[in-house]
Amino acid sequence: MKSCGVTVATTTSFGDEAKKMAAGKASGESKEGSLSLTAEEEEVLGGLDSRLFGFVRVHEDGARTKALLDKAVRCYESLILKAEGKMESDFFCQLGHFNLLLEDYPKALSAYQRYYSMHSDYWKNSAFLYGLGLVYFYYNAFHWAIQAFQEVLYVDPSFCRAKEIHLRLGLMFKVNTDYESSLKHFQLALIDSNPCTLSSVEIQFHIAHLYETQKYHFAKEAYEQLLQTENLSSQVKATVLQQLGWMYHNGDLLGDRTTKDSYAIQYLQKSLEADPNSGQSWYLLGRCYSSIGKVQDAFISYRQSIDKSEASADTWCSIGVLYQQQNQPMDALQAYICAVQLDHGHAAAWMDLGTLYESCNQPQDAIKCYLNATRSKSCSNTSTLAGRIKFLQAQLCNLPQSSLQNKTKLLPSIEEAWSLPIPAELTSRQGAMNTAQQASNAHHPKTEPVLCLSQTPILQQSLPVHMISSSQVDGLSSPAKRKRKSSPTKLLEQLCANKDNLNTGEKLMLEQLESQFVLMQQGLHKGQRSHLSEPNDEQLPFSTGPVQYLQPASTGIKKQTAHQTLPSNSLTHGVPLNHLSSHIATSIGQQDTAFTKDSKPSGNRSLVPETSRHAGDTPNGCVVVKGLSNHVERLTAEPVCSPNNGNCTSPNLLISDSSQIPTSLFGKASDNVGTGACDKASNIHPAVYTKTNSVTSSPSSVISTTTPSKSTEQKATHTVTSLTSPQSRLLTINGEGIDNLQISERTDMSIINHKSSPQIIPSMCVSIYSSSTEVLKACRNLGKNGLYNSRIFSDKCPPPRPPTSPYPPLPKDKLNPPTPSIYLENKRDAFFPPLHQFCTNPKNPVTVIRGLAGALKLDLGLFSTKTLVEASNEHVVEVRTQLLQPADENWDPTGTKKIWHCESNRSLTTIAKYAQYQASSFQESLREENEKRMQHKEYSDNESTSSDFSGKRRKGPFKTIKFGTNIDLSDDKKWKLQLRELTKLPAFVRVVSAGNLLSHLGHTILGMNTVQLYMKVPGSRTPGHQENNNFCSVNINIGPGDCEWFVVPEDYWGVLNDFCEKNNLNFLMSSWWPNLEDLYEANVPVYRFIQRPGDLVWINAGTVHWVQAVGWCNNIAWNVGPLTACQYKLAVERYEWNKLQSVKSVVPMVHLSWNMARNIKVSDPKLFEMIKYCLLKVLKQCQTLREALITAGKEIMWHGRTNDEPAHYCSICEVEVFNLLFVTNESNSQKTYIVHCQDCARKTSGNLDNFVVLEQYKMEDLLQIYDQFTLAPSLTSSSSYCPVNIK
Repeated sequence: MKSCGVTVATTTSFGDEAKKMAAGKASGESKEGSLSLTAEEEEVLGGLDSRLFGFVRVHEDGARTKALLDKAVRCYESLILKAEGKMESDFFCQLGHFNLLLEDYPKALSAYQRYYSMHSDYWKNSAFLYGLGLVYFYYNAFHWAIQAFQEVLYVDPSFCRAKEIHLRLGLMFKVNTDYESSLKHFQLALIDSNPCTLSSVEIQFHIAHLYETQKYHFAKEAYEQLLQTENLSSQVKATVLQQLGWMYHNGDLLGDRTTKDSYAIQYLQKSLEADPNSGQSWYLLGRCYSSIGKVQDAFISYRQSIDKSEASADTWCSIGVLYQQQNQPMDALQAYICAVQLDHGHAAAWMDLGTLYESCNQPQDAIKCYLNATRSKSCSNTSTLAGRIKFLQAQLCNLPQSSLQNKTKLLPSIEEAWSLPIPAELTSRQGAMNTAQQASNAHHPKTEPVLCLSQTPILQQSLPVHMISSSQVDGLSSPAKRKRKSSPTKLLEQLCANKDNLNTGEKLMLEQLESQFVLMQQGLHKGQRSHLSEPNDEQLPFSTGPVQYLQPASTGIKKQTAHQTLPSNSLTHGVPLNHLSSHIATSIGQQDTAFTKDSKPSGNRSLVPETSRHAGDTPNGCVVVKGLSNHVERLTAEPVCSPNNGNCTSPNLLISDSSQIPTSLFGKASDNVGTGACDKASNIHPAVYTKTNSVTSSPSSVISTTTPSKSTEQKATHTVTSLTSPQSRLLTINGEGIDNLQISERTDMSIINHKSSPQIIPSMCVSIYSSSTEVLKACRNLGKNGLYNSRIFSDKCPPPRPPTSPYPPLPKDKLNPPTPSIYLENKRDAFFPPLHQFCTNPKNPVTVIRGLAGALKLDLGLFSTKTLVEASNEHVVEVRTQLLQPADENWDPTGTKKIWHCESNRSLTTIAKYAQYQASSFQESLREENEKRMQHKEYSDNESTSSDFSGKRRKGPFKTIKFGTNIDLSDDKKWKLQLRELTKLPAFVRVVSAGNLLSHLGHTILGMNTVQLYMKVPGSRTPGHQENNNFCSVNINIGPGDCEWFVVPEDYWGVLNDFCEKNNLNFLMSSWWPNLEDLYEANVPVYRFIQRPGDLVWINAGTVHWVQAVGWCNNIAWNVGPLTACQYKLAVERYEWNKLQSVKSVVPMVHLSWNMARNIKVSDPKLFEMIKYCLLKVLKQCQTLREALITAGKEIMWHGRTNDEPAHYCSICEVEVFNLLFVTNESNSQKTYIVHCQDCARKTSGNLDNFVVLEQYKMEDLLQIYDQFTLAPSLTSSSSYCPVNIK
């Protein structure tokens, strides 16, 4: 494994080449000669790559490093020009590293892409992948950044910046609302003792913040624990107190309303004591005062919020509510106008403005406001507003025209109000604040426009380590954003009149005011034409309405006006700005980002740009991101209240300023950007377009994937925003700043060199036909480097990727194929060998065996609800609360739009209680049916009424149902009769069978090699999924009702994975229900059929499926692993994909492979080669690790295994740990044996002093199993259904 793109020797050769070129020039051309690098410079440059990003100062006191990097870049670029681009690939990789360290992201991306296109094994270079991930992270191309970072950890688990990667993955998943993945990565970062750009306290804050999404009590405990931390900075303390205050006000905590409000105010006041300049805390305090009726205190707090920081749309909306409650409609109108000018998509402000107009008897203006509210993505009650609009329209139609014309208006119309100046009484800030910031912009050396800098939404903000001063506020575009004494036009006129005498700062201010004036006029005219439905095109109306506090971040994102960008280098001293825009693959859908060319970076640096505070000033604190290059500096998330009802909601909004990626990098911009905007930028990461994984029968590469083709097509990627802030070059190791360049280089390189360049054990040295002795010989001395890689794929294979959609696409008339079905008449049919062959044929993704129960005379009554209650009425049942919907549709809870997310909340009950619910549900349905029948009879004479009634289709709100799932029937004593009945089944579908891979595990995996039962009412849903590790599945319907199945072949799972990403869902972990229209549009075939009582459904390996109960029924199911090459291949591929995705593989494939080698003889050459290759890889890994430990002087203690002992997984990262278990000294002494993998153990304790290493298998035993596992002769019996012999 190569972590560094270019070696010193390579760099030296580049310097020699430069010298030769310079020597060939005339002596007068000294400029050319100056481009050559000295030997000392080459040596220094040889140690600089992406791993130093964020840990070396190049913009503060690292002038020497910056000068050297600048010189190296000029030299390299000169060489490229002279060689006409014909340079070695590593040359471009190193150039990418240099540009990254200089924070020249466009050039870094260009160089990295050139390296990618030239180097087929680019994925082996972890430093390259890391650098590429940082660039994507900067541009907020989270989809690509996540993929690059995951591949780094996959190919090099001991990567020296693994902690930094986990931190960034946690931040990105947090923005993408994948809170489970985010929590896991934050925890992995927290246990790592290596240096990182966030402190442990800051990471703990992020974890506590995640708990707010669902577990308020956990969040409260985590925040309170943080407050007990010694030497807690005032900013972190202020933010934690702020979070606690808002949680008490808005959360479901213990205590009555009065008590909670009292605690909320106390915490917020303490937060302001720690940080008096927090506009966010002042705003939240105002919200609390408003909710208890202290109007004057609330208004004072809001004014303080505006004075301390730029006002957000939420603040102005709340001020408008106060004015409206005090019967001051004109003031309320102006406040609401401020809100919607700040954020054109602020649904709450539009609704409140509509309510205000309606109360003043101006229905026409009210309709316009309601329409704008419904067009906001954050609007949660569209159906209610639609009804209100219809009512007002009907009311207008009934009024005579003369009365409309002669009616006196209490308020200006919406068009008139839009252009009204904001009175000085409504704001206390002065417009001069913008001047200082803009003047500093003019003196900043960098003028390259950056892409959309945005705040991360999640009300989970990043703790601000430093608060910014009012003088650091960027200029704002809308009238509400500009602070002025009277009208900005006067200032504009004055500046224009003295244009020739203006200084630099004043000229910049004049340009901005002129731009703002033009844009405001455009917005007004457009509003007049379209009734403000799209008030201003230059400002993207990202959803900002009232979203439930701490709802997923991407449910609402605000964008700042496109022409005003906040440059990435506008940071607080030494602290990089993090700009997380959940622009890529968010649930709300992506909108085109207007790019800007006129934004200039600011010299002033602030941890949190003031402009971020208006967007969705979220209460949830601001998370500290101290010194975090490319990080979310402060994730602001301010609550938006639904002013009418006082419910406090938070928009999880994100302000993003858009800038433009150079067209030279991305080519022509695409006009349509969907939720996966960056998916359409093939040049960003072309690798994703060749995602097919294949298993070959070649002995040298048994499990292999095709090498990605290099896509050169260039498309635009929109809003690749910067999470990175270029300027955080402060080197912090273990909290200590390194002020000296030479010290920083020495210190950091020592860290990097620690296991930074894992090597690949040469696969050509040994093959699966080598003896164990030859394998050990090939591994000799490799362990000295402490190398270890748990992959069981070939070293020649790139990291696994989802498959692309099969080509050519199926015609539309082939997208509803008939379901393969077998009808059984007797027992002989059930045991006919071709039945097994038909079911396991990869060409058949699903097989329905009709009439199985009747043919085998199975007593399905043993699994009926009545029998289950009699057998064990207190048995635990997992309950999923869902919405009753049509089987082929999935709507949001309001019934207004189709979505992929499937509501399915977990709880527990007992068989007896669920049986009671199941019975009462049936009786209730009978009553409803009788009522409908009576209604139909009563209205049968009224044809029109009957027609209207029958023609209505209700789409929401939906009825709530409960689905009893995952009922464990593994206890052979409690469920003896039931399990014995299943032994009547054919061997290939039995729970336990010699031909079943899962029967060779040696331990129980509930629901896989044991039976699980499901108790259903109509509408109960099993969401879309593939079985664990792609194993086959057997499902029998007990009845009495039917089930409807939807099935997609395994070849198309990559397409469904893409759809999940576009809908902000995790394919492996989330609950999702596909939209059939989406699938058909993507040419995905869907098998659809009804499973009746007694029918067995066989789901083949890797098949994607989802199921809904049509009637009241029970089902039983388990998994089966046919001993076929296809099954094993798909299981291993998913095992590796899970590892890359940081998801636990339920089936321990390494443990299973060794048990198979021990227990069976395989005659299928392909299956044999794959198993043998797995054994070879694991054997090399074990031997290499043993040698490394012995060389390091670490004792290996014999531990052994007990019968039926399960396979072991790392308690931290959940990867399978085989043979050598790393256990803490404390755990070992207590005999609890909490297992760690080697990588997690070293991250916790670098020299493993706190760990003991336990060995479970003697190497001699493993070597013997390896040697004795040979290809068996082919079976001659035609009746045999599996190519194995049991030893």
